[in-house]
Amino acid sequence: MIVSYESEAPEISAAPLRAQGERSPNDRSGVTRSFPKETAMKRIVVVGSINMDIVNRVHAHPKPGETVQSIGTSYHPGGKGANQAVAAAQAAGSAGRVAMVGAVGTDAFGGELLGGLRSKGVDVKGVRRIEGVSGLAFITVSGDGENSIIVNAGANGAVSPLQLADDMWHDAAAVLVQNEIPWETNRAVLERAAVHGVPAYMNPAPAFRLPDDVMPLVSCLIVNESEAELMTGIPVGSAVQAEEAAGALLARGARSVIVTLGRHGAQYVGPEGSMLVPAFPARPVDTTAAGDTFIGAFAAARSEGKPLRESLRFASAAAALAVTRPGAQQSIPTRDAIERFASSHGTSWE
Repeated sequence: MIVSYESEAPEISAAPLRAQGERSPNDRSGVTRSFPKETAMKRIVVVGSINMDIVNRVHAHPKPGETVQSIGTSYHPGGKGANQAVAAAQAAGSAGRVAMVGAVGTDAFGGELLGGLRSKGVDVKGVRRIEGVSGLAFITVSGDGENSIIVNAGANGAVSPLQLADDMWHDAAAVLVQNEIPWETNRAVLERAAVHGVPAYMNPAPAFRLPDDVMPLVSCLIVNESEAELMTGIPVGSAVQAEEAAGALLARGARSVIVTLGRHGAQYVGPEGSMLVPAFPARPVDTTAAGDTFIGAFAAARSEGKPLRESLRFASAAAALAVTRPGAQQSIPTRDAIERFASSHGTSWE
């Protein structure tokens, strides 16, 4: 196997959610950690997947054994990790504040994916180039909007704990992880983040039930309705049910939980109580990157020390804008666009 790096591993950062040395009452992890009281915005690190989405549009999905003609093919940089990195970088408003740790292949897509991240202000020094193909998602969308997806993990399957260099934690303020790279790498990220006092934002998508010993390592667990239901067994179709599901996740050890509810807003439950933040009105065109945009923007806002409710509103505005545009990363709005949109709906920030 041939492996190369863009450069040495990056630094990381973002904002904490609990005070120095404070411990969740449900903490069963056995990992000693300290959480800083406050950290100025430095850099957010995202450890996760980087994909090229290959989208074919058809009038109707083929039946088994049938061949159909595509009415259009498009290529979109994606992957939940890369999407969240772009969202955080765009929301932060200046280059170099977000670093990506992941892997791409030596194929042509690998170079294109790296170039796309750089163009959005994401530091890619922590991304390995591994001999073989990059992560690929083959998406077929029919005329009625239904889609089917086949994912090839490619280089994402080789993202390793060995990429988590000791010096990447020294000035860290937060790390974002999802569930499109090997679980042992995500576990290592969460464990090391806890040891170094770095808040971890976890978006377990594709959804699965996190091990109980890992839950206390998660500073903020961010899930949508279906993910919350899969993890708790509680159907989530309303804010009341979202609050109940969030409570169940807190009982398992998560330190705070956000359940995103699409056009119904986002429900937070954690140390600052329970709050439902309504969504901004939007006319959806493509919801592909809405959740990732919310997460990246929320992390960026918290990293700057914005209050919780304000951070949730900022993230909701970013997600609302993202759904009005097609594609994944190209739909993610800039900080200026988010602030203008929010201001036009009666919300402003200093």
